[in-house]
Amino acid sequence: MNTPRLELVWPGKEKFLLLPKDDAGKPVWVERDHPAASEVRLADFVGSVGEVPEVPYAANLLFTGDSLDVLRILCEVPEYRAIYRGKVKLVYIDPPFNTGQAFEHYDDWMEHSTWLSFMRERLLLIRDLLSPDGSVWVHLDDAEQHRMRLLMDEVFGPANFVTTVIWEKADSPRNSARQFSSDHDYVLVYSRDGNWSPNRLPRTADSDSIYTNPDDDPRGPWLPGDPYANKPYSKGLYEKTGPTGRVFTPPPGRFWRISEEKLDALDSEGRVWWGPTGNARPSIKRYLSEVADLVPRTIWSKEDVGSNRTSKNEMRAIFAGVSSFATPKPERFMERVLRIATQQGDAVIDCFAGSGTTAAVAHKMGRRWVTVELSPSTVEQFTLPRLTKVVAGEDPGGITKSVGWEGGGGFRTVTVGPSMYEDTTFGILLAGWATNGRFARAVAGQLGFEFQKEAAPLCGVRGRMRLAVVDGAVGPEEVRLIVGALGEKERVTIVAKSVLPEAESTLTDISPGSRIRKAPRDLLTSGARRMRRRTEASPRHTSNETEGSGS
Repeated sequence: MNTPRLELVWPGKEKFLLLPKDDAGKPVWVERDHPAASEVRLADFVGSVGEVPEVPYAANLLFTGDSLDVLRILCEVPEYRAIYRGKVKLVYIDPPFNTGQAFEHYDDWMEHSTWLSFMRERLLLIRDLLSPDGSVWVHLDDAEQHRMRLLMDEVFGPANFVTTVIWEKADSPRNSARQFSSDHDYVLVYSRDGNWSPNRLPRTADSDSIYTNPDDDPRGPWLPGDPYANKPYSKGLYEKTGPTGRVFTPPPGRFWRISEEKLDALDSEGRVWWGPTGNARPSIKRYLSEVADLVPRTIWSKEDVGSNRTSKNEMRAIFAGVSSFATPKPERFMERVLRIATQQGDAVIDCFAGSGTTAAVAHKMGRRWVTVELSPSTVEQFTLPRLTKVVAGEDPGGITKSVGWEGGGGFRTVTVGPSMYEDTTFGILLAGWATNGRFARAVAGQLGFEFQKEAAPLCGVRGRMRLAVVDGAVGPEEVRLIVGALGEKERVTIVAKSVLPEAESTLTDISPGSRIRKAPRDLLTSGARRMRRRTEASPRHTSNETEGSGS
């Protein structure tokens, strides 16, 4: 018997959200056996900028396509999966806020249930991509952040909630606001594992300014520390006589923080401050030279990381005379996220690229990156030109000077292909383009085989299982030809558009353990099983924690 759990529910949650193909359409929920619910699409390398590694999958990648398709590609296609699945240190996303407003470069139009289904599909894949020491940062405003918190509890587990960062995005109040001027955004931070630890931030002149040296201590500036503790301490009840003969005891209910012996030892080393006249209570010195870097805080001011105005000015400097995004993010904001969550060389993903701030900052800071933008016009007008300027060292703004960026590196551009399936009145059919090599590549990605272009009649490998894709019918003769190409102890999965009589019995006789799959029917079944396993792997399904039901 399954114990009911606290869970956010909404209409259509157990179905798949099918997004419209054009601006006039509306999103609808379909059954999980619909091809869009599990299809792994083709991705074609279409260009490169700067210096890129020979292995294309290991390059910095700018995808044009839907974020869900790209996340599936990174998780499922073996060439990508080996590099990204379980190895991504940071996923930062600034998804549609669902505010009900329409912006020039994208529509923020979704009803709450639609938005939750949209986000849940992507978060499940993001979870699979994160490394054990990885984290996901989701940037939102008040419209959906409370529902997102519940959704992320379900996907990542409530124990993996880290914090909510508050970003002061506004420079001045908006006097046209009907009730309150909205001056901040939220960033929900979750870890893949509960033991995740953030990096500390470098100290700043402002943080160090509170340290002084009124007694010219040779150890340098220091800060007076409270000598008292609130918790009981067996060696913390004693009287202490100062340099002027004044006697000090802890206030009622409090204790000395250290033993009398330890206090005397520190005093003998000049590490205790008794005030300018020697008549004040003792303070234990905390030296600037001995303190660590700064623990990240949850409130990020515009002075520290910039504001919306900062980011708009950065965009104007890059794209003079071009209408920019309504809500770009400042480079200093992203720099702080990356400093807290990553080290040099770590992989970073942003699947709602927009103008490309995350990738631009990651590139300047020496991180590997993958970024995704749905709109080809946005990529052409903003994302690609901006990142090209970063590579060329022609982007002087943002964090360029503070990190000493002078250009270098590079990236590849990738385009996500159309669906391999067509939903018709006669059922699910293969698209007209799904022929020959592209059909074979698409099947390999869908079934999780590493594609092998030069191994005909075989075209993919997964351990000892080989893949053969027949663009047409497969019969006994084709089966014998394919099996004859197998190595010792190898088996084969044959995918064909039509299966002739006796093909399956022939394969069973000459290669036990091999199998035939008919496209598109069996491809959809395989994909649906894989996606169902991903959903069932969420903490909501696997935890033994008991809670009451809710909504």
